[in-house]
Amino acid sequence: MTESFTELFEESIKDTEMRSGEVVLGKVIHVDSETVIVSAGLKSEAEIPLWQFKDMRGTYNVNVGDEVEVEIETVEDGYGRTRLSREKACRARAWEQIEAAYNDQTVIEGVLTSRVKGGFSVMIENVRGFLPGSLYGYRFSKDDDFQLETEPLEFKVIKLDRARNNVVVSRKAVLQKELEAERKALLATIETGQVLEGTVKNLTDYGAFINLGGIDGLLHITDIAWRRVKHPSDVLTVGERISVKILKWDRERSRISLGLKQLTEDPWTNIDRRYKIGDRLFGTVRSITDYGAFVEIEEGIKGLVHISEMDWTSRNIYPSQVVSIGEEIEIMVLSIDSERHRISLGMKQCVPNPWVEFAVNHRKGERIVGQIKSLTDFGIFVSLENGIDGLVHINDITWSDDGEERIRDYKTGEQLEVMILAIDPERERISLSIKQIEKDPFMAYADAHERGDVVNARISGINDRGISVELARNVYGSIRNVDVARNRYKVAKSNMEVGEEVKSKITKIDRKNRRISLSIKALENEEFQKFATSSNTPARTLGEKLKEKFFFSSN
Repeated sequence: MTESFTELFEESIKDTEMRSGEVVLGKVIHVDSETVIVSAGLKSEAEIPLWQFKDMRGTYNVNVGDEVEVEIETVEDGYGRTRLSREKACRARAWEQIEAAYNDQTVIEGVLTSRVKGGFSVMIENVRGFLPGSLYGYRFSKDDDFQLETEPLEFKVIKLDRARNNVVVSRKAVLQKELEAERKALLATIETGQVLEGTVKNLTDYGAFINLGGIDGLLHITDIAWRRVKHPSDVLTVGERISVKILKWDRERSRISLGLKQLTEDPWTNIDRRYKIGDRLFGTVRSITDYGAFVEIEEGIKGLVHISEMDWTSRNIYPSQVVSIGEEIEIMVLSIDSERHRISLGMKQCVPNPWVEFAVNHRKGERIVGQIKSLTDFGIFVSLENGIDGLVHINDITWSDDGEERIRDYKTGEQLEVMILAIDPERERISLSIKQIEKDPFMAYADAHERGDVVNARISGINDRGISVELARNVYGSIRNVDVARNRYKVAKSNMEVGEEVKSKITKIDRKNRRISLSIKALENEEFQKFATSSNTPARTLGEKLKEKFFFSSN
């Protein structure tokens, strides 16, 4: 017959003196919500708090009839009661297991209970240990939303001081051992071009490290997606499982380069089949620079809208004044360079060209009214319809040569009537004229006179080559030195003054070069012949009369 527990226990201790601090075997005889009563064959049963029977998983696993180890705290406490401790017995047993694991370099189970400064608190049975963060096995940041493991994990004891109740463990050492086998198996089969599954281990500014199982590979930021990625965190998250392709495998240095975008087709492949020059489509503005905006027309395909292609009329603008990031806009394909992965796009091509419309609606010689936009050294810019500008060149302001002075008579914002001289929609230029509004005084004068006419003129200038004369307002002619007088023209010129009126004969009208040539000498010769053939007139009297006939006082 099987001996009872009591008989066995009494047999085991009959030759042993029971003392405080000894660990003995007891039997559970009662369990309630707060207390467990244990009989250890002493003078009385002992009441032990139920919480001392909680295991490292946080559960209570104790029932009536169970045999448990307990430590004797007091055989007789003065009141006839025996005091036992389940917690101290478990702690003693845990220390034995921890010391054995430390000495034999074996693993031991524990549960992470909390996150503390520098690492984690680990409960190994009833003994609390410390797991440094660097030995956890996975990289993490203090800002991570870290979730503690609830199931027991295996650890390796790396430091032990029972007197100071100090236990330091490592999870990394266990993982390294487990991963070493996986690493060897992986290295034996790994090949360039192979597709593997891995876990995102950590992210950097230049890429992501992927744990392939015992070995890490680098997924460079340029190989994450076909489109431009600012930071790996825009696409990946730590702990995520992804498939990657091995791009390069350096066996000597044990370095692996990985690719994610290579698992999908390059969107630039056959792009010239999907898009044609002149196609109009919609895209999303992804970035803005000083020289334009990059617009995404499909995943991984972005084209540049240069600032010159944004608006027909506004040239000195910043792209952010026209578009904003995330905005959907209509664009036209201007050019495609599939080899260099470049597409040129245009915005203004999707709206009517105001320069072409102007050319259709207006013609050369037409009079229009505009507003003075700006005054420059070379002319006047005039705002016309639909935001386009025309230029009145300084030579087209007045029929005279004082355009630089006359430009000062105009002010920005004034309404101005002008005549269209030329329209060039391709070069986006419109030439205007103010002076053409009035009839050309030169042509009017030329139409009213002919060669041989005797005219009155006012001297406007005297130089080494001859005399300049004003025939009418804004109409000028010239008299060469040889045509000033019959004899001694230098003496004649010395007696002439600017502003003095003279008579002369028109010798040539050059409409093409806008020149009128005159001669006093020719008129003198003609008159001299008349006087010479008339009555006998004294020579002195003849000279005086000729002078009176050709020169008039400026007064």
